[in-house]
Amino acid sequence: MNWCDVKNPEKRHYSLLCPLCGQRRADDGLMLSCARNHSPALLQTSYEEREFKPLTDVDGVFRYRSWLPVTRTFAGAGGTTVLRSERISRFLGLPRLWLAFNGYWPEKGCFLETCTFKELEAYAVLGRMPQESPVLVVASAGNTAAAFAAVCSRYARPCLLIIPDRGLGRLRLREALRPDVRLVVLEGADYADAIALAEAVANRPGFTLEGGVRNVGRRDGLATVMYRAVEETGELPEHYFQAVGSAAGAIASHEAAKRLREGTASRRTALPRLFLSQNAGFAPIHTAWQGRTGALTPHDGSHAFADELTNRCPPYEVHSGVRDSLTESAGEVLTVERASAMAATKVFWDLEQIDLEPAAAVAAASLFTAVNEGKVPRDSSVLLNVTGGGRARLSQDFALQQAEPHLRLKADGPRDESLDLIEGLFATPDAARPRKPPVQPTAPV
Repeated sequence: MNWCDVKNPEKRHYSLLCPLCGQRRADDGLMLSCARNHSPALLQTSYEEREFKPLTDVDGVFRYRSWLPVTRTFAGAGGTTVLRSERISRFLGLPRLWLAFNGYWPEKGCFLETCTFKELEAYAVLGRMPQESPVLVVASAGNTAAAFAAVCSRYARPCLLIIPDRGLGRLRLREALRPDVRLVVLEGADYADAIALAEAVANRPGFTLEGGVRNVGRRDGLATVMYRAVEETGELPEHYFQAVGSAAGAIASHEAAKRLREGTASRRTALPRLFLSQNAGFAPIHTAWQGRTGALTPHDGSHAFADELTNRCPPYEVHSGVRDSLTESAGEVLTVERASAMAATKVFWDLEQIDLEPAAAVAAASLFTAVNEGKVPRDSSVLLNVTGGGRARLSQDFALQQAEPHLRLKADGPRDESLDLIEGLFATPDAARPRKPPVQPTAPV
């Protein structure tokens, strides 16, 4: 595996724009927010290339490099596969249903090795960062950590992963972690606890926060799902379905649709209507959207079907965040009961012999319900983002290794002591060795 610097990496092919105040500035690869003093807003990328021009000689996420905020690419990076399922289309009576599959399904050409679309964001975030960077701090419910663990290990990028203990099972990987990729598990914690600790660590010298939805690399990496769909179908879908926790992927798809519409890549001019779904019983976005308020009600995610969706603090009210995306797309938020998600899982297995990640099952179940309730006309074009799948199949094909934590901490433990212990992880000889790519870069692209 190798990586490749783009020509003139100091001169990036995009700038960052604050949609609230209009300030435009050059990117340093790490910036997460506008420097001006105003209410929160998600920075957006403004690319020199205005038309949709995939690279025909490149596969995977970097096929869309002209619309990615990166200064380097990585050979062998995976991407989304957009396909039709005649069996599922017949089952639903949706002849224009497309699946954006993100996972491992070799018969269909799907090779995301950590089985979720989080790999797309990991490659884009690393491609955006300067070559010499502080330790990247990533908070995750599990899937994002697995993606960054795999990609950072392969390309020797120093990284600190912080996850709640219930997310550890998702870190079964094809390769062992490199010594400069460190894993911290928080016991008795949820995703919000992991985020809080990550932000505290990032305030110390030598660390930088990945930033979640605030990172334009993450969102634009996830936006490639919509790019791939439009390249395959020739038009924007009328309806877009995805299960959400932070809703970074949904925001990214909405931003991508606006960029594609402006770049004349689609025959349709209307934006896809966002159908977002959450666990019944843990649905802060649904509750806020139904009340059309900015209030996010606390929820208990301990019994959620898809615990990767249990984000207590999604970017709902932030400018250009969830509420704005739903408003602009005339969207809707649905909730899914456990039984419905399990039934959707069975449908995919019975009809296509592929296993779904819990979040993808929630999205599929919401589509089934929306069709049955007449919310989606059966002659309309629909894109279902299968955000993860094929984990059982991957386990059959490869001897996966469980990543073991380097440090276990109590969620309610002394904060300063926890931060000192984490800093110590990167003071060991193994973690402090030179952090260079394992092979020499190829020629510039």
